[in-house]
Amino acid sequence: MLHSMTIEPEQQIGVGTQDAFQRLWTPHRMAYIQGENKPTGPGADDGCPFCSIPAKSDEDGLVIARGEKVYVVLNLYPYNGGHLMVVPYRHVADYTELDDAETVELAAFTKHAMTALRAASGAHGFNIGMNQGGVAGAGIAAHLHQHVVPRWGGDTNFMPVVGHTKVLPQLLADTRKMLADAWPVA
Repeated sequence: MLHSMTIEPEQQIGVGTQDAFQRLWTPHRMAYIQGENKPTGPGADDGCPFCSIPAKSDEDGLVIARGEKVYVVLNLYPYNGGHLMVVPYRHVADYTELDDAETVELAAFTKHAMTALRAASGAHGFNIGMNQGGVAGAGIAAHLHQHVVPRWGGDTNFMPVVGHTKVLPQLLADTRKMLADAWPVA
């Protein structure tokens, strides 16, 4: 956490020439960068957030839907508004470790997630995928999770390209409720 942050901007000497860009500060991202909510080891009892979320209420855990083998949760550090994950309850690291029932429900809940995101937000497309292992970009490599990231025409605007910043127009709790309400009834 940044301890020297102030409300008023401070003059910074020696940081380059002044430009015409406005600054959008996103200090909440610092928690992710510094490893907040990351497990201390590979085991289910090593602080795995995906193992602890199911014990929370849907609102507190940002859970959108629960199945027998998997659940759906909003990403706490989203790439886009509505970025969610389909997560098996069982603590497994690799896709090949899922049993057949887990694989089937993970696929079905991915389809339900797409349906809910289209209904709730009018998503035009999706990025869907898993990062298997830390070297492949998995933030929590010890517990498998599939990302479902909604996309809209024109959402690759200047903010992420130039500013390396995403603007999320809604609080996560509000997004969770909107998607839970739009979740297809089985």
